Amino acid sequence: MQPVNDQMANDMVSVIVCTYNQQDTIGRTLESILSQECHLPVEIIIGEDGSTDGTLSVCQTYQKQHPDTIRILSRPVNKGFVSNYFDCLRACRGKYIADCAGDDFWTDRQKLELQVRIMEQDPSVGIVHTDWLRYNPQTEELVPPDESPRECPLPPGEGWEKAILTPGARPAIHLCTALYRNDWVRQAMQQYPQFFDPERYLCEDVQIAFFLARMGKVAYIDRPTLAYSCGATSISNPSSEEKHFRFWANTTRLSYDLAQTFGLRDPHLDRFLQSRLHKLLMHAFRSGKHSLRSEAVRMQKEMHIADNGKTLFAKFITLPLVWPAMLCIRKLYVALKHRR
Repeated sequence: MQPVNDQMANDMVSVIVCTYNQQDTIGRTLESILSQECHLPVEIIIGEDGSTDGTLSVCQTYQKQHPDTIRILSRPVNKGFVSNYFDCLRACRGKYIADCAGDDFWTDRQKLELQVRIMEQDPSVGIVHTDWLRYNPQTEELVPPDESPRECPLPPGEGWEKAILTPGARPAIHLCTALYRNDWVRQAMQQYPQFFDPERYLCEDVQIAFFLARMGKVAYIDRPTLAYSCGATSISNPSSEEKHFRFWANTTRLSYDLAQTFGLRDPHLDRFLQSRLHKLLMHAFRSGKHSLRSEAVRMQKEMHIADNGKTLFAKFITLPLVWPAMLCIRKLYVALKHRR
């Protein structure tokens, strides 16, 4: 991998690495980036978000070994992943941007090279993404994200926008597999700053992928390049039912707001919103908090989400007189299931 200098800045790849309390995995992440065989120079922007373990020390060691490649944005206190990510994005000097979280790692040394070649050959492509694998930190196994085969990539146009706003078992675009154009994202951030406000939305990947798909073509490489760590607590895998509720409520709001802004409401989105409403009601049910149920019902009214069988059942089991009994039944069911 070529070192970075100021003359190369316009023809360069910037890689964002957001990390917090990941002293045991951040080295592996950085090694997977440093081992990339790319004809363009690469800079690594590490957003070290006020870790309380030895993460910063590990990052500083790598920076000393690669001073022309690694820059560290270190914070005395934790700002949160999304704010950290956007700070790193604004610091990127490269023409293209990729990212890899501090507990994930890339598995293909040709990842960036393959993606850069596509970008260079077709200026109308705004983002190139790949397949990926789930990584189990306990067993160190790499497995596909789900049992169903990967769907054929969608053609350019509205299909991608709706697919990004209504993810199923796996996101339409996993941003940690992607390479995207820096200037396109900055243009979107300038034109629609409300969608890039870390205080308003708890994710960064949906809006970035959405605007890039809206602005140009999406390219796909049908091979896995990312090991995505699963099981540990993260922004998309919180530690409590209430935190799960907050995350899914926020991302649902983002999908709804984007759809409303760009006139993308249709029956498919309506069904997606119904499934999200059911998810929110079930998180409220398991949490035992009536305030979360009330919040889900308010969202339903605001977003004009019609009821279906699942949402009606979820509302029924969260009625004040029914809720305690249903929680007891669930507790017994879980206990019996664990005995098998």
